[in-house]
Amino acid sequence: MRFHECSKAEEEAPATQTPNEATAHEGQAQGKAPKRGETLKTAAHRKPSRQLTGPTVGRGAQPALGGGTHVKERRVLETAKPTACHFCTADNSKVSYKELKGLLESKSVFLIDVREKWEIAEYGQIPGSISIPLGEIVEALQMNPQHFKERYSHDMPSKADCLVFSCLAGVRSNQALISAKTLGFSRAQHYAGGFKGWTEYESSEKK
Repeated sequence: MRFHECSKAEEEAPATQTPNEATAHEGQAQGKAPKRGETLKTAAHRKPSRQLTGPTVGRGAQPALGGGTHVKERRVLETAKPTACHFCTADNSKVSYKELKGLLESKSVFLIDVREKWEIAEYGQIPGSISIPLGEIVEALQMNPQHFKERYSHDMPSKADCLVFSCLAGVRSNQALISAKTLGFSRAQHYAGGFKGWTEYESSEKK
């Protein structure tokens, strides 16, 4: 009876493998068949080549045996970050003497002198400008068009018009510009030279 039980246990037990046989099976399971002149143990420990089973990737990809694809490693060249465009960042809130004169000659500008009434009466103003003191700018630019015309004897500018402010030397005109921009007059600008700069240019051109 014992002999029969031992024989049955031996039939059910898996066969014992030698180290070389186990290594060979492991190598075959991983697809590592021994090459010519290579032992089973060496083939099992050989590092597999990198393969990518799929479509060819990039120009550096080459077809490999077994339908895979060898992929060559390539460095990614870094390019310098683009700099901001000069014209996009240029300050277009100011107009020069020549620009303002050209706009006035073409009658394509709405020029507002924000100095006080007495200043204009005493020193004069740029031809073609209308007088709206700085303290009235915010209210004036929000008036009913009819009320604006009755008060300032001029059609009210729209938010799409080319609007330019001037004063004596550019300080108050810049404040008026900020107020106009806040109210939605996106094309508003100011003449930083002011009435003082205008008269100097005019006198120099006449010489």
